[in-house]
Amino acid sequence: GAIQDTEIREVGQPIVFGEIPGVVALVGCANYPAGGDDVARIAEEFLKRRFIVLTSGCSAMNIAMTKDEDGLNLYQKYSGSFDAGGLVNVGSCVANSHITGAAIKIANIFAKRSLRGNYEEIADYIYNRVGAVGLAWGAMSQKAASIAAGCWRLGIPVVVGPHGAKYRRMLLGRKEKEEDWNVYNARDGEEVYVGPAPEHLFYAAETVEEALVMIAKLAMRPNDTNKGRAVKLTHYIDLHKKHYCSMPDDLHLYVRRTQDIPFTMRDEIVNVLEESGWVEDKIAIPDPTLLDRMVRRRG
Repeated sequence: GAIQDTEIREVGQPIVFGEIPGVVALVGCANYPAGGDDVARIAEEFLKRRFIVLTSGCSAMNIAMTKDEDGLNLYQKYSGSFDAGGLVNVGSCVANSHITGAAIKIANIFAKRSLRGNYEEIADYIYNRVGAVGLAWGAMSQKAASIAAGCWRLGIPVVVGPHGAKYRRMLLGRKEKEEDWNVYNARDGEEVYVGPAPEHLFYAAETVEEALVMIAKLAMRPNDTNKGRAVKLTHYIDLHKKHYCSMPDDLHLYVRRTQDIPFTMRDEIVNVLEESGWVEDKIAIPDPTLLDRMVRRRG
């Protein structure tokens, strides 16, 4: 069922500030490239990392059917609360509206965005502040495509499995084009560069490992606090090193200032940044918006 307002009030602020690393929604059909165990593997990876994980439809059922050596599935091993490290089954495929509804409630409750005739402002808030990512690993139907479209037009990036390439539509960013990543600072109206966060809105991953790294990367948002960005970078770097055996080559696009650098990786990251010609504070930390009318002008 729907995520309650009381649950949103408990976790909305840590999600917006990046202190809860993100929300991952596992949705879509069961047309998996290598079986349903992969969905459970992805879910558990992010549960261990204290993400909030939501499931629905076929993905929710496959997670229930996948058991460990003790005969337990993830629903039995993790809390069912909408909180860090919680696994929430919202229901059937058509219950995906509860997942996007939770993101909309965050904008309504914490930013007082009106819900009536105000889609643009809510999508702007979610895109710039709410670190949510959808995964449709076995997507194959037009229904799954429409679910993905409903997410990305709200500003929530979606990763699909290798079969998703058959939709013949991706929404890919070009991180090297700095002019594509400018937003308004709602405090004074200045146009500032915030880096490619999130880089893509619809992306097809060929392997589970690629999907894991991409989800961690797409959870970053311009509104992240220093602490929140450091937490998200920790997961992104750790997964990249685990599955690609190297540091990411785009760290200089996500570290805004030295306070963003995870303490346990500081020396290694500083060396990488120096090699890439990184400049501190080139990437701004504004009150981000893509809408000129949201700028709080005086007078």
